[in-house]
Amino acid sequence: MPLALPASFSSKKARILASLAVPEELYGDLSPKGTIDEDIRDLINQINNIDGCVTTSSCAGRISVYMEGRKEDETQPSPDSDIDGGRRHEEQASIGGKGGGGHWLFVSHRPVGLDGGEGEKPLAEIMGMQRLEHQSTQVMEAFSTAEARSLRLIHFKFEPMILHVLTASLCHANTILSAALQAGFRESGALNLANDKGNPVTPMVGIRSTGLALDSVLGLELDSQAVCIIPEWHMKGLIVKANQRFAENLQRVTRFHTLLAKFVNGGNIKLARVGWEDSEERRARKREEGMARARALATKSESPHVRNTEYLGNPASGN
Repeated sequence: MPLALPASFSSKKARILASLAVPEELYGDLSPKGTIDEDIRDLINQINNIDGCVTTSSCAGRISVYMEGRKEDETQPSPDSDIDGGRRHEEQASIGGKGGGGHWLFVSHRPVGLDGGEGEKPLAEIMGMQRLEHQSTQVMEAFSTAEARSLRLIHFKFEPMILHVLTASLCHANTILSAALQAGFRESGALNLANDKGNPVTPMVGIRSTGLALDSVLGLELDSQAVCIIPEWHMKGLIVKANQRFAENLQRVTRFHTLLAKFVNGGNIKLARVGWEDSEERRARKREEGMARARALATKSESPHVRNTEYLGNPASGN
């Protein structure tokens, strides 16, 4: 019998699917790309076709280069200063973060090609940076004189697929999570597993694999310019490594797609256990196990051929 879906979940799913139906040129989200990545569009459709599941955000994986945000600005007013009669608050970035004025220099949701013909731009330029004459001296001076929090670094990152799926029940969440973990997305997990004031539980499943991630420093900001501080061969090596991880990421996405299809039968969720159960299931299981032990004890005590020894468990179960 299909699981009844909470009305709150159904309304959320309807809103999300309506937004996904908007033409790509009109659709936007918080990512620099702004649309669903083509490499996982089939997976997104597969998940959204499950009655009790809907994707809320997604990224197929990406290679990016970005400038850190400002972590400290001595010239900005203090939090208590008035500007035009109002309070001013400027976002500041955490260490390595992109907030506080940080910005993207390069983003690709596909592997980066390295087989450019003659006349191809240097990788540093493709990645949105430049090289300066006598830059070694300038870089050394920047690292030796700049305060640690005022230096803005440029990062190269590879991030594998990340996917958030809103589910209608613990059973739906368990199925999605099982497929993700078995496919290799080992850092996947679920939130909102507890009942809140009698409202239906609608867990959010996060699918991720941080073990594939790659992060390295490429450069820094000098005189308001994005300057690359590593040689071209080093940058090429980073891209080769990121492309290899892209390939492994795609293999895991494919495995997830296949496993999920096995766990879903005609639109109804099969419970695919991954070693955890909700409190109601655990209580029912413990109650049944206790009753089974009691029946076994009663049977043993009633038999005239059984020695008067303590019952240690069910031999069939190995207890």
